Amino acid sequence: KVLVPFETSRTLSKNINTQMFQGSFDVKSGENVDVKRPTDWAVSETADGDLTAETESVYITGKATATVQDQLTVFASVKEFDEALKDGGDPRFFQDMAQRLVTKMELKTAEYMARNTGLLAGTVGTAVSTWDHVAEAGAVMEANGVPKDGNWKYVVNPFTQRSLASDQRSLGGETGTDTANERAMITKNFAGLDVMTGTTLTSYLTGTGAGRAGTVVGTPVATYEAAKDTMTQVIGVTGFQANLVVAAGETVSIAGRFRLNLATREPVIDETGNQVVFTGTVTNTVTLDGSGAGNLVITGPALFEANGQYNTVDSAIAASDVITLGGAAATRIQPNLFFHRDAFVIAGVPMDKLDSTDTLAQTKDGIQLRVSKGSDFTKNTNKVRIDLRFALGTMNPFLAGKGFGA
Repeated sequence: KVLVPFETSRTLSKNINTQMFQGSFDVKSGENVDVKRPTDWAVSETADGDLTAETESVYITGKATATVQDQLTVFASVKEFDEALKDGGDPRFFQDMAQRLVTKMELKTAEYMARNTGLLAGTVGTAVSTWDHVAEAGAVMEANGVPKDGNWKYVVNPFTQRSLASDQRSLGGETGTDTANERAMITKNFAGLDVMTGTTLTSYLTGTGAGRAGTVVGTPVATYEAAKDTMTQVIGVTGFQANLVVAAGETVSIAGRFRLNLATREPVIDETGNQVVFTGTVTNTVTLDGSGAGNLVITGPALFEANGQYNTVDSAIAASDVITLGGAAATRIQPNLFFHRDAFVIAGVPMDKLDSTDTLAQTKDGIQLRVSKGSDFTKNTNKVRIDLRFALGTMNPFLAGKGFGA
């Protein structure tokens, strides 16, 4: 009664990697499980093969961590709902519970994804209104070296579909399919992207105050060794609006530091012939001090080392670099999301049975629901609860981004 409505209502959680950590968690595995990140190497170019003056590649292994999220529960204590608990009773009783659980899981997944993206397409805060805005996300992914293997997704606010439909009237037509994931599809393989709607996209509120530009304090650590396990970087800043609240999910740009294609390690050049400025996403909300100073933690990191093995920028961020927060002040901003399936992972986390009549239901990709039924003899009531635990992780923030219009 709960598994089918739960499974058919999933969208975002169906389009990220569900296999990487499947089976890794159990009731005793703890809050985190790690897997090895892919390694990379530098190529030396010589006239005669003599490597005496060359810098050898360094074997560095990072880890990607999936972290157990807060347990989600729907529970009720109702007198005389016996028919809802018996076969042949109202199936909506459990279906509605499952629907609410999957909606909350999708919201948590979308929030996590938006705070852990490393790429940017468009201008922060500008709505997507034409297909070339969507195509920019595809261009950003390809130019940054994201594997072009049919696993690219672009998720938009449902109202964006109306804007795009002015260019293509067939959008939003009946598909004849019956899962939320299939019904959400707008079009497939446009600029390499499967474009779909999403009602659970997260938003953030930018802080009040005109001072949304500041400068970097000190020199952020720019080595892969420092970033390999978190794919984040700490940047000290000053000169922003006093006591400015910088929300998780906001975008920062660093003047004079430019992106590299992570497949070629060459500069990313846009359609105007200009290099693309480095941007990152703030992972945690921070309140700056009275002088507009503090530390921002961003993903993906601006890495720059001599051998270039893991470089993501053409030069390291330095003290006094101008750093700017994207978007207007005191504004609610909802980014679209574009991503490769392997940017993020989700995994089910098994739960112990309660001392009651329990049923454990599990989807094919390992997400488990626990349905518990019992009673309170003192209050003459029946009780039911449905629980869900899952873990989320980031494999590579540079395989995902936030999408806006131009």
